[in-house]
Amino acid sequence: MRRQNSRRDFMKNVTVAGVGAYAGHALVNPDRVLSANEELNVACIGVGGKGGSDSSNASQFGNVVAICDVDRNTLDSKGKSDKFTNAEKYTDYRELLEKHGSKIDLCTISTPDHMHAPATLAAMRLGIGCYTQKPLTRTIYEARLLATVAAEKKVCTQMGNQGTALDSSREAIAQIKSGVLGALKEVYAWSNRPVWAQGPGRRMTLERFVTDAINDDAETAKKAAEKGEKIPEQVAPKLIVKKVSEVNKALERVDWKNWIGVAPQREFWPGIYHTFQWRGWWDFGSGALGDMACHQLTVPFASCGLRDPISVQAKSTGHDFDSFPASAVIKFEFPETSERPAIPFWWYDRKGNKPPMEVFEKHGITKVSDSGVMIVGEKGTFYSTDDYCGNYELKGVEKVKVDYEKAENKGNNDLNNMYELFRAKRANDPKIAKSNFVDRAGPLTETILLGNLAVWAAANGGTDGSMGDWGEKVEWDAKNLKVTNLESLKTPHVADLIKPKYPEGYRLD
Repeated sequence: MRRQNSRRDFMKNVTVAGVGAYAGHALVNPDRVLSANEELNVACIGVGGKGGSDSSNASQFGNVVAICDVDRNTLDSKGKSDKFTNAEKYTDYRELLEKHGSKIDLCTISTPDHMHAPATLAAMRLGIGCYTQKPLTRTIYEARLLATVAAEKKVCTQMGNQGTALDSSREAIAQIKSGVLGALKEVYAWSNRPVWAQGPGRRMTLERFVTDAINDDAETAKKAAEKGEKIPEQVAPKLIVKKVSEVNKALERVDWKNWIGVAPQREFWPGIYHTFQWRGWWDFGSGALGDMACHQLTVPFASCGLRDPISVQAKSTGHDFDSFPASAVIKFEFPETSERPAIPFWWYDRKGNKPPMEVFEKHGITKVSDSGVMIVGEKGTFYSTDDYCGNYELKGVEKVKVDYEKAENKGNNDLNNMYELFRAKRANDPKIAKSNFVDRAGPLTETILLGNLAVWAAANGGTDGSMGDWGEKVEWDAKNLKVTNLESLKTPHVADLIKPKYPEGYRLD
């Protein structure tokens, strides 16, 4: 008989030992044999934004039993759509797992970055397979931990970098691994992101709003007096009342406590965090690098062995340790391996911020895309003009015949990537999902997020929003997840970006 637990008992255990306290009890979802026509049960955590398509894609292949979103409007809207009308609705994923954990086979997690790991860990520790959006986590340690737990629990996993399911990107990986480019020399990636707000001084609170409004009134009155004009009526009181009403109305639909989750507490303010702008904040997102590099590095990571960098260094337009810079350049250094020499990887973000033109011209590239990837070898060059390395050409060499596993086509690469997880679950074989946490997503995310340590250490920008000088170099021990020169760095709190501290009610380790 299935063990019954009250919500109070469940939440108590989450607080003390996390969802994993139920390992060995009936809430764990063991591998089970599925009949040919039996549907997999799915829960969807985050159903707005990318979560809207992730949940819809999952509903094509499974039975959605529960959905969760901190925005009640989004939650209600999704609940009315086809294939979701029978799904129970929650604003706290922990309550969803408490009630449905024993019935769920797979879970999609499409929240802001800072909540990827908490929700994914809680699900996996119940034996539930996970499709988690990129970047897999906000911090490096979380990425390592997710891979570890996925291996221990033997659950099927997949990261939402849908370019992994493109046949063209799989072909590209096979081409480069064949050695067609010769000895590898360097890798470049550049992105037109961010397309959301980033830059210092963006945080807003009611206190700051009131102060600014009052100061604006005073400045207006001063200018009128200097001109001998009639001093206009103060507008600050009306603005303040209107803004307070706007905040309160927004909080009627947004479960702000659960939106904040494991992040440090801060005041809700409409429009600058929820629903999309969270990407540009250090506490919640991972900037343009975290957002796009999981896509763009799929081919270079898999084909060039971009694991375990030994150092990173960056320069930026400047930040305040609260909001990411508007733009950055990062250099990663990778040591020699048995398959390639030591190579650098260069990252550029913001539209127009690209490698120098001479880098392209010497490989016969005269018109450079807004986003792209270039891998340079002794014999030839790989050049891609899109975010997923789907469109690519080889410069200086011809393609060779290669073998690679094609994705099963369900309509588009987003659906294909989701379906691969369902295939893996049915076969009870985690390796069917190419971007599983253990082999691909975890190590890839670790590599990428290391770059943000360098950006953190490059807080000083140039004048008028220009690029500043190179910041401090961060030297890295990938095996032990440690900055080896931490004591000599002048930049504070670098190590805080490696491993977060979760508040009471959430479990990390």
